[in-house]
Amino acid sequence: MNIGGLQKLTLLDFPGKIACTLFTVGCNLRCPFCHNAALVLPDRICQTMTDTELLTLAGEARKRAYAPYSHFAVGAALLCKDGSVYTGCNIENASFTPTVCAERTAFFKAVYDGKRAFTAIAVVGGKEGDPDGTAFPCGVCRQVMAEFCKEDFRVITPEGAYTFGEILPHAFGGI
Repeated sequence: MNIGGLQKLTLLDFPGKIACTLFTVGCNLRCPFCHNAALVLPDRICQTMTDTELLTLAGEARKRAYAPYSHFAVGAALLCKDGSVYTGCNIENASFTPTVCAERTAFFKAVYDGKRAFTAIAVVGGKEGDPDGTAFPCGVCRQVMAEFCKEDFRVITPEGAYTFGEILPHAFGGI
């Protein structure tokens, strides 16, 4: 299947895994869904992910959002310094407080897998039926980013790219 210029392959023969979805651009492989280092093939990770490719992956992640209350679906694609990509979507809850944003979902998945160095995140969101909506990270997501990202970390939206320092000047935190 071709998604926004990316060729999508599903592989079924990885030990201990039912399936792994890979997106290929030329000969570069990266797994935006399972993120198992053995499956990502570190020697074949793409080091030059474009903004358009990240936005495409964020759009795919947005389709997995669970937003029955706000009907505002968001997807994110987080680019790690090693070239791996983690995706996330927003997941709502009736009491709203336990709701988690797409950006934090992507960061938490990456951190769980031992990633600590990040270069960019693409965020796509909007009301149902708005395929190219723009969404920016909320304050809580920006604070999570402040824990792991420097001022030159890039935040990419359909309307443009910004540095983390531009969207959260004088950030608090981080080690």
